[in-house]
Amino acid sequence: MNDSLIYLAWTVTKILAIVIPVTISVAMFVYAERKVIGFMHSRMGPNRVGPLGLFQTFADVFKLIMKEVILPTSANRFLFILAPLITLAPALAAWAVIPFSAKMVLTNINAGLLYVLAMTSLGVYGIIIAGWASNSKYAFLGAMRSAAQIVSYEIAMGFALVGVLIAAGSLNLVEIVEAQQGGVWNWFFLPLLPLFVIYFISGVAETNRAPFDVAEGESEIVAGFHVEYSGAPFAVFFLAEYANMILIAALSTTLFAGGWLSPFPALIPDHSLWFFLKTFFFCFLYLWFRSTFPRYRYDQIMRLGWKVFIPITIVWILVVALMVVQQWLWWAP
Repeated sequence: MNDSLIYLAWTVTKILAIVIPVTISVAMFVYAERKVIGFMHSRMGPNRVGPLGLFQTFADVFKLIMKEVILPTSANRFLFILAPLITLAPALAAWAVIPFSAKMVLTNINAGLLYVLAMTSLGVYGIIIAGWASNSKYAFLGAMRSAAQIVSYEIAMGFALVGVLIAAGSLNLVEIVEAQQGGVWNWFFLPLLPLFVIYFISGVAETNRAPFDVAEGESEIVAGFHVEYSGAPFAVFFLAEYANMILIAALSTTLFAGGWLSPFPALIPDHSLWFFLKTFFFCFLYLWFRSTFPRYRYDQIMRLGWKVFIPITIVWILVVALMVVQQWLWWAP
């Protein structure tokens, strides 16, 4: 009995050691977004609350928590409250299999890639339920837009992961990273370059971020699927969106950029610090895209996903499979 309690306590400790830093990273990510976009637009960004404006995001969090939660009269109360949790839970649960180094991983399961794909696919349910439970035409329209967009780009992301599976020969995320040993020229972003580009862009679309943010197009449908939300439930949606962005950046690092591996192992040793630096770079791309590109039209988004990304991924999967069958594994360590 004591051993079971110790194991449970140790597992909970490891979970909190991941969830709490991810939550704090979301706050810092919001601050970085405001600063980076402010710099790119020749503005100051937050600079009043705390030193260098560092406490501005936390002030916003406290403001949202203390605001009244307004429930629409005709909304489904249970589903209305449940939807933000359904959106947030998969974004946090997926971190269970993300390896920060060869030994720093909560659960090193063999089907880690399949688990990640399953978790990232569940977030769409929270969005659909939020739009429907609100009993608002604007919210429902935003939910339908977002669901169609997520499902469309989820297919392209899935095909991109198939390419990684073929190249690495494993579903285990630690083994996928270890298959990229040997320096930057052995990382999968080179042999799988089309899949890498499509995966990251699809990740931007799946998180409803600019230039794919038609689901939250304020000039068209107010605020999309969460237009009826306020206070803490809205803050949970906000947290889920940014947690998903960090997750996509971490997965891009793990699957295509060598994870914790050093780009020049002969000069600089492998370290978990490399994982965080690469993830930070991919997070920066999210901010760069938002401040640079105009929003796509909805029909352009659908056309890009179905008529461009999916055919390219199918063709490149065949190319990678041919390379593996013929033993043209020039990227293998």
